[in-house]
Amino acid sequence: MTTSRTSRSTRTPRATGAALPTTPPKDAGNALGRRLLKDMLRVRRLEEKCVELYSAAKIRGFMHVYIGQEAVAAGVLATLDPGDGVVATYREHGHALLKGVTARAILAEMYGHVEGCCLGRGGSMHLFDAATRFYGGNAIVAGGLPLAVGLALADKLAGRSRVTACFFGEGAVAEGEFHEALNLAALWQLPVLFCCENNLYAMGTALDRSESQTDIALKAAAYEIPAWAVDGMDALAVEETARRAVDAVRSGGGPHFLELRTYRFRAHSMYDPELYRDKSEVEAWMKHDPIDALRSRLTASSAISDADWAALEKEVAADIDDAVAFAEAGTPEPVAELTRFVYSEVTS
Repeated sequence: MTTSRTSRSTRTPRATGAALPTTPPKDAGNALGRRLLKDMLRVRRLEEKCVELYSAAKIRGFMHVYIGQEAVAAGVLATLDPGDGVVATYREHGHALLKGVTARAILAEMYGHVEGCCLGRGGSMHLFDAATRFYGGNAIVAGGLPLAVGLALADKLAGRSRVTACFFGEGAVAEGEFHEALNLAALWQLPVLFCCENNLYAMGTALDRSESQTDIALKAAAYEIPAWAVDGMDALAVEETARRAVDAVRSGGGPHFLELRTYRFRAHSMYDPELYRDKSEVEAWMKHDPIDALRSRLTASSAISDADWAALEKEVAADIDDAVAFAEAGTPEPVAELTRFVYSEVTS
């Protein structure tokens, strides 16, 4: 099933912050809804703490937070098995956390300490953890797409029942790797799920200023890849569509594509003066906060109470505080090891 062409007039409200189309309301009073709510809250509170630590100069370098887009990572990651792979972008803290990389390892990495998931060498933009099959963290726009195709090809050749989920922003669509990766994945029928997190702005460039065709799912469909657009502010809708796609990929249906229409509430990076969009637009989108929306649905269905929410906030806060303390007590890399991994180590 492919998406149909969307006219420019119907795309315009999305760009000005109006609500995206959603799936029909359904009963959210179940374990899945509570899991997604907790996962989104974990990501939100981690990102807010990262902003706080960055502002205090505890974290250095470039940093891009995921606030506003949590429903995408929560919904997609909930459908994957532990053995499945994930390839992400430089806005990857949430993906790493929900794939199983601990908050301790993530924050220690951002502090540049050896207890980090990359021994403090990767920082915010290059989280990586082979044990959980989280393959980055990639600073190159569209750089993860060929890697995901390679991982999927390896799994297919080895006969493994795995799915590789590849996350990237809509800005990657303008890169040649996007087209090359989709073409090869379709040609070789590889087990990869392409997840385009369309937050409408590639850094500071609005989508309709860089792409003549702004229906990203339609671009994927041109490669004979089943593609759907989904409300990326609705965690339950994301999970439902992602599960459908993951099941198809795992059963031998070849690559699938999701255009997850979302929005980041903060600037592109901590250095971004954010002069390219109106504050009123951001405020309008914040009314569709994915965490508030799901919490309201769960409350309405009596799946959670105010006391449950307070307990969840307390649990998540304790986990974040523990991670900060762990990172603070970490060990900077010894100067004697600065060239380690740069050159081949001498073996006897």
